[in-house]
Amino acid sequence: MILSARGLRFTYPGGIDALAGLDLDVPEGGRLAILGPNGAGKTTLLMHLNGTLRPVEGELRLAGRPVAYDHRSLTRWRPTVGLVLQDPDDQLFAGSVHQDVSFGPLNLGLTEREVRDRVDEALTAMRIADLARRPIHMLSFGQKKRVAIAGVLAMKPRVLILDEPTGGLDPHGVAHLLAALGHLVADGTTIVYATHDVDLACAWSDAVAVFHRGRVIGRGRPEEVLADGGLLRLAHLRLPLALEVGLRAREVGLIAADAPLPRSRADVAALLERMAGRSSSIGGVTHPRDKTTVPAKPAAY
Repeated sequence: MILSARGLRFTYPGGIDALAGLDLDVPEGGRLAILGPNGAGKTTLLMHLNGTLRPVEGELRLAGRPVAYDHRSLTRWRPTVGLVLQDPDDQLFAGSVHQDVSFGPLNLGLTEREVRDRVDEALTAMRIADLARRPIHMLSFGQKKRVAIAGVLAMKPRVLILDEPTGGLDPHGVAHLLAALGHLVADGTTIVYATHDVDLACAWSDAVAVFHRGRVIGRGRPEEVLADGGLLRLAHLRLPLALEVGLRAREVGLIAADAPLPRSRADVAALLERMAGRSSSIGGVTHPRDKTTVPAKPAAY
């Protein structure tokens, strides 16, 4: 596990309990979505994972070792685990894109060439190399989000933590962002993100963790955890559309009981195409024992 939390407790001023003995493991190299209602502790946990907040009780481990909160330890920790806030305006402060993305590497004491290479790599990874000289105030919201992520990527983190990464983006912006993040995962970066979008979590994650009142109440594969109606009601979440279609199709016998459930819109479309093809091949009626299956791992959101 690249990150492990055990018994984390945290209370904000005024006696507001945000984490209540939370346990969570983050395996290296995958995509973990954190879901739950407002006030469940999602953002608070993210801020613990990179040392921004310190628990009043419990232990956090990074790559198997307990973390420390002295200046030297935090200096090593935060470049390893990068945090991107929900609102990019809370994170961007320099005059131009290049200046903002180069700030972190400059503070690592790297050479001018190393800083330039890191900035170029980060901008290219987020598909914003053409914006390098653009003033921050002249960027769209989606562009600012990608600049904020690039600023963290320039530190070469092993773990990228994002709070509501698709919030405020149009469908085109979401597609571009997910494509860029997908390339990072393929290169070995671990991604942990908080979201209210159950369809995104279902389609785009390797695992999900559902929070409620500062604890993890469900964790596992998306198609298993997010198909649990009781768990979703407790966490004030709805059933993802793809799973709803799949469960209904299974209920009426259109797909086999042991067939994997669709997780994305692409999976649902593939399922409908298969059903239409089978219906036409037997005179327009789908046999209830049809063994139609869908891909176990969706290719896209």
